[in-house]
Amino acid sequence: MASSSSGFVAGLTAAAIAAVGFLAYQASANVPDDLGKGSASKSPEPKKSTAPAERDKGKDKDDKALPDDSGTGERVVYDLDEDRVWLVGANEKVTRTFEVTPSTVDPTPATYSVTSRANAITGSDGTPIEHVVLFATADGVPIGFSAAVDGSTPEPDPTVKTGGIRESRTDGKAMWDFAGIGTKVVVVE
Repeated sequence: MASSSSGFVAGLTAAAIAAVGFLAYQASANVPDDLGKGSASKSPEPKKSTAPAERDKGKDKDDKALPDDSGTGERVVYDLDEDRVWLVGANEKVTRTFEVTPSTVDPTPATYSVTSRANAITGSDGTPIEHVVLFATADGVPIGFSAAVDGSTPEPDPTVKTGGIRESRTDGKAMWDFAGIGTKVVVVE
């Protein structure tokens, strides 16, 4: 019986290694050409967010337009500088855009895919959250979109590494309905 258990464990280990290798290959295939050029590699730093009124001061109406170089096809676009998300249909038409409250750890600008989802869990900050859509990991921190069950979107504690990009409950539901496993997520600056 012990030899069949060890064979089973060895098979699972081999499958896990193959899956990790495949995911690493996919990730490397989506790395931007300029990644790492011009600056040394460093750990993600807490994001310094500005208040929406201050951030939007002096900008025109086109700031809600889909960013250039944000990919093609059906996708979620997340602009780190604007703290804004666009849901883009296969026809290149924006179906929804909304502001988000960023996490303290930002994903590197790149193209990702939704890797997992959870309908309702407790966030790393202890807040009950819903409609969790994960797409990246940075410095060991899972990164994704979510909505607090109580509807709050407070600024995160900059001393704690969190990856939850908070949306309103309405926007969280729209993201949940739009972004299934494998949906492309394009992160831009």
